[in-house]
Amino acid sequence: MENNIAILEKANAAISQGDHEGFLAYCTDDTEWTFVGDLTLRGKEAVRQWMATAYEEPPKFNVENLIAGGDYVTALGTIRLKDEAGKEADYSYCDVWQFRDGKMAELKAFVIRTGTSNGA
Repeated sequence: MENNIAILEKANAAISQGDHEGFLAYCTDDTEWTFVGDLTLRGKEAVRQWMATAYEEPPKFNVENLIAGGDYVTALGTIRLKDEAGKEADYSYCDVWQFRDGKMAELKAFVIRTGTSNGA
């Protein structure tokens, strides 16, 4: 069985290529995502609908660290995606993923906007 870091890396590679379904294949049906201080998505369909707008253009990830322990993988890094106004913005993030049976079951995400991209 693949280790959880390898699973997360494959899922992130899919999302970077705009392959939402490829990413969702790594999630449990009852996956729950909590963006701390913002919103909670419950179930794969809710995540699918959120991705359709939030990731209309694939996000650009820069993963700085992946730390595994037990059923958890914590990812630290930066991400660039379009904000509500359609401008590219940079964010720092810390994602804490809980795995169950080789799939991503729960996400607790701490995302902080750090600035707006000049051009790109």
